[in-house]
Amino acid sequence: MASVHRRSLAVFLLVGILGMAALALLPRPASAAEQDPAAATVTDLLGRKVKVHVPVRRVILGEGRQLYLVAALDTQNPIQRIVGWRKDLIQSDPDTYGAYLRKFPDIAKIPTFGGFEDGTFDIEQAISQQPDVIILNIEAQHATEDARYIERLDALGIPVVYVDFRNNPMQNTEPTMRLFGQLFGKEDRAEAFIDFRNQQIRRVTSLIEARQPTRPNVFIERIGGYTDDCCLSFGDENFGRFVEMAGGNNIAKGIIPTTFGQLNAEQVVVANPDQVVVTSANWQAFAPGGYWVGVGPGADLQQARSKLAWYTRRPAYAGIKAQNEQAFHAIWHQFYNSPYQFVAIQQLAKWFHPQLFADLDPDASFRQLHERFLPVPYEPGYFVSLKTPEVAP
Repeated sequence: MASVHRRSLAVFLLVGILGMAALALLPRPASAAEQDPAAATVTDLLGRKVKVHVPVRRVILGEGRQLYLVAALDTQNPIQRIVGWRKDLIQSDPDTYGAYLRKFPDIAKIPTFGGFEDGTFDIEQAISQQPDVIILNIEAQHATEDARYIERLDALGIPVVYVDFRNNPMQNTEPTMRLFGQLFGKEDRAEAFIDFRNQQIRRVTSLIEARQPTRPNVFIERIGGYTDDCCLSFGDENFGRFVEMAGGNNIAKGIIPTTFGQLNAEQVVVANPDQVVVTSANWQAFAPGGYWVGVGPGADLQQARSKLAWYTRRPAYAGIKAQNEQAFHAIWHQFYNSPYQFVAIQQLAKWFHPQLFADLDPDASFRQLHERFLPVPYEPGYFVSLKTPEVAP
């Protein structure tokens, strides 16, 4: 009798195993977006084909600073689709957040969360908001894959797309802007912004190409005052590429192989840069009372210039040409992570070649962007220099 029971149990287990194997071979049930015949297939910045029902009505922004573009698309009410976002805008750019808060008080009600990269993203909270799409930066890819977030969200019919303004902005900003335009049903608006941005960039690059001026050696100190580290910088992308486009020679280009990296003080001294540009911002939330230079919308430029003077005393700059000439500048760090890079390129060009670009006014260019595309008024204060006093526009 026992042997009969054992044979019956073996048959039962075999049937169960074969059944599970057969189920594993069945195609995965399509998500809600995939089943929807009205869903569009979009290509994100990692080349993934993703089905999304467009135009999206409920969006989670994996980075709050994506508002820089969202506001140019949904200008009348830039928060109307946002049902959740990362709190980085509030912390890293409190002055811009304050400008939007004054115009759109309900922005304070948007649920916030931490980042995928540091493991503080609350997926259950995100799911509860029932978003049509979650838009993440490409640097979140590894964290989301490790946590299998994509599979969990996909099973619930919540698509995820990746974008990029930061790692390879000169390659990825335009397709990112087009992707947002497609998701929001604002393709024409996105193309108009792209055309404006390209025109403003060409005002610099066309003249540099035609005149071939002597290029100053430039060191970009990245996130000045955010940490005590020296000397964080950029390789041949982001601000490092902006320097080259503006007619300078980025001294870190041949040393840092990727977008972000670090030089030691000796390398900076040996390179002997003619000019030093510090990217900085209002980082009171991260480094209270630190050496950051609080450039940004509505900044006190007299105070900013006073704080910038501290950088001339760093050991990395001892005896270099920039120190001797007091050729130190500070520029809003958030240009590195937005579609507004053209403003930084224009200002760098004015610093590097003041005579060649005497008629170029980056403040006026940024003001024009605000008047054409953004819902909040322009407030100057995004750059400051030790050598030349700033003149209010």
